[in-house]
Amino acid sequence: MPPKKRARLKKTWQEVARKAQDHRDASLNSQLNGADQALEELEQAKKRSFNAIEITHKLPSLISREVLEITSVHPYHLSVWLNTGSVKAEEVMSAFCQMAAVAQKSVNCLTELLSSRAMVRAAELDKNLARTGRPLGPLHGIPVSVKSHIGIHGCQMAAGYVAWWDSSDHRASKDALVVQILERAGAIVHARTTEPQSMMQLECVSNLYGATVNPYNINLSSGGSSGGEAALLAMRGSVLGIGSDVGGSIRVPAAACGIYGLKPTAFRVPTTGWSSTPPGADPIPTVIGPMSVCLDTIETFMKAVLAEESWKVEPALIPLPWRDVSIDLTPNRPLRIGVAFDDGVVLPHPPILRAMQEFVDKIGALPGVEIVMFPLYKFDEAWAIASSLYFTDGGAADRKVMEESGEPMLPLVSWMLEENPGVKNLTREELEYWLEEREEYRLEYAEQWNQTGRWDEAEGKWADTVDALICPVAPGVATAHNTAKYWAYSAVWNLLDYPALSFPIGTVDKEVDLAERRDSFRSSQDQQNWELYDPEVFDEMPVGAQIVGRRFEDEKILGILRHFEIKKCLPAIPQFHEAKEGPTSC
Repeated sequence: MPPKKRARLKKTWQEVARKAQDHRDASLNSQLNGADQALEELEQAKKRSFNAIEITHKLPSLISREVLEITSVHPYHLSVWLNTGSVKAEEVMSAFCQMAAVAQKSVNCLTELLSSRAMVRAAELDKNLARTGRPLGPLHGIPVSVKSHIGIHGCQMAAGYVAWWDSSDHRASKDALVVQILERAGAIVHARTTEPQSMMQLECVSNLYGATVNPYNINLSSGGSSGGEAALLAMRGSVLGIGSDVGGSIRVPAAACGIYGLKPTAFRVPTTGWSSTPPGADPIPTVIGPMSVCLDTIETFMKAVLAEESWKVEPALIPLPWRDVSIDLTPNRPLRIGVAFDDGVVLPHPPILRAMQEFVDKIGALPGVEIVMFPLYKFDEAWAIASSLYFTDGGAADRKVMEESGEPMLPLVSWMLEENPGVKNLTREELEYWLEEREEYRLEYAEQWNQTGRWDEAEGKWADTVDALICPVAPGVATAHNTAKYWAYSAVWNLLDYPALSFPIGTVDKEVDLAERRDSFRSSQDQQNWELYDPEVFDEMPVGAQIVGRRFEDEKILGILRHFEIKKCLPAIPQFHEAKEGPTSC
């Protein structure tokens, strides 16, 4: 049946947006009642400092020592507290709901706080632990936040559109399958996070909620499209987030906010129950994946989700359980790590190149690790293919949704739909052409990867190829608003359907990462990107990289990064503190 035609909304888009914001603000009331003076102190502090994390940690009138103690502990210790009962799930949930509410007031990262739902669930978990003496599952009591286009029963799934927020067709009739799985593993969903108009921006701004800003510098973007998740996690208003990624939407905000984010291989994590493209419209599939403040929780998410064998419920999924990977290094078979600093099209900013080099020097000095320079292959051609397949209708469906409410098209959406030569309404023949180009590029990239090794005649297969690739996530750190226009560093891996995991590697140092003068540029894109860099603006911002594997090697890239973490090659997340038994308030 053809889709139902929707009349233009009777309310103005501004009225719908105000209604959405009022709904969000009302959900915060239980956490912020009586905090008017403290919130005023927060607003005054934001005029003096750009770092929202530091501001909130220094306002005892807003966040108590007990709340900070719970929300700032490493997730491993938090899990130990919860599993042993030395701290109750209700107390943990109360602390994270308070921190999430403050995060919203600091960086504008929430669409809704689900504190009532969360506290009911926490009480159930406490009763179950008291009765059985056992935690419910591997995520017992762990706070989980959810990007808002992923279904929560009774909640709108607007995908950043005004019209969809006010539409009964986009209200979830039940929790998304991935949410159901995590809750059966013991997790508690407590917050829904912001996403941009159309979901196709590498920052997070909509006419519904405005811009989500970066916790390390509120004048900069949190990245996108899962920018609300990244900002909330960096503020420690959550431990584990569910994001989505079709061109960098998990990895770019994770890097911008100094956390971890995994884009899995497609069709491993269930997507049933979200608001996205129609089923089958997957020339470049959108995936759901985990975001977290630590690597352990990323792995716990993947293990918990795949353990449920969701392919028996969602037939499109690949029936592939999680496989534990150990990194066993031998003199005859070192760990071969490909490294690419530059895609040959747009040169990354100085802090990216410097931090990448420092990280590569660290891992290259480890016993049994071999560094192999890996030239990135035809990224300009890859972007031409990807951008042609993102909007095969030329953006008609997106324009139609915006016309329903009358909301204006925002700058980065306009850039993508109106200025991008790859975005056009494709005929059947043109679509087939670009799909063939996609498959040809995938074949060529497989050959590029194989050429890092050798052909073993005896075994009849390629051997000694690189185990994984380390490269930038983006050509810069967190961007100024409306400037994130170069997607290739992240989007190529969506086109190839390779798993990619974003992780922090350092911070910008304005004294070291100077703005070098360049007399020539590769292209207008290269020049525009280079002119965006200002060491004063980006000082102390997080710097990230990504580790990439071949299809279905999600476990392998996680195992390799864990090896580097054990060998202390990754920076500590600064707001963690260690704890042995439980918070002092218990």
